Amino acid sequence: MESPERLSGQAVGVEQDATPTPVDVDTAVLLLGAGVTAVTHPLLYVKLLIQVGHEPLPPTVGTTMFGRRVLYLPGFFSYAQHIVKVDGKRGLFRGLSPRIVSSAISTMVRSKVKQVELLSMKDELQTSLRKVVKETTHEMIIQCLSRVATHPFHVMSVRCMAQFVGREVKFGGIFSCVMKIFKEEGVAGFYVGLIPHVLGEVLFLWCCNLLAHFINTYAVDESFSQAAAVRSYTKFVMGIAVSVLTYPFMLVADLMAVNNCGLAAGLPPHSPIFKSWLHCWNHLNQKSVRPPSCQGHLFRGSSFFFRRLPVTSLPVIED
Repeated sequence: MESPERLSGQAVGVEQDATPTPVDVDTAVLLLGAGVTAVTHPLLYVKLLIQVGHEPLPPTVGTTMFGRRVLYLPGFFSYAQHIVKVDGKRGLFRGLSPRIVSSAISTMVRSKVKQVELLSMKDELQTSLRKVVKETTHEMIIQCLSRVATHPFHVMSVRCMAQFVGREVKFGGIFSCVMKIFKEEGVAGFYVGLIPHVLGEVLFLWCCNLLAHFINTYAVDESFSQAAAVRSYTKFVMGIAVSVLTYPFMLVADLMAVNNCGLAAGLPPHSPIFKSWLHCWNHLNQKSVRPPSCQGHLFRGSSFFFRRLPVTSLPVIED
């Protein structure tokens, strides 16, 4: 019969073996990230097609809560059903594989950032402005490096999805995309749209972190019983608000990834050929001079539902 000490030692050994290793944790995070990427891909697919201006379904006449008649473009579900009708259910996942690779690289980089943030949080309980600037600067550098590493896969994914517009089969798997882009555009082809994407992410990072810091420091009273809970959600709420302001940068980046690459979505008459991302921005900005009730072109694709158009000729639209 075994002694209690031996049994206790075996139990401790079992508990130690059950403790997940850093490799196990990283693997689980990567698998989870891949799963989330796959689940959300249809959303981003529809969003991309809306961004490039592809509207295969006619708008319908509706009324606002004030009784005003407006034209509504199809929402996400109607658009997704159209994709399934044309390409089947698998068609909703066109361009997924480059996004999974991009997500894996981004997840690994951001996990390192989180480790630095956790170590920094141990230094002092109350966050100072100098500390926020230091952390944000470090996070910005890591984010920029991550974007440089993942942007080629983003370009591949965007072009694979944009093929739906002209029914092309130019871009297929990752290897064929790499060969095609390198042959036609060289290394620069993998980084079209990189500048507006980086600018948008850097602007988002600084605005979000600084606004969260000032709100937590000056707007949340220490005497408030739920102050800690409020502070924990401030950065999340600021992220939602700031993402609206930085959305045009992401839109321009996606349009530049498709522009003049041999696909109908990036060529006339569907889209002009842009000389630079600033040219693209100015083009969208000029087209955004529209009625206040309508969504401007700089924010095209930012909403999946209740997408309005100005009613200019109701007789051609059937109720």
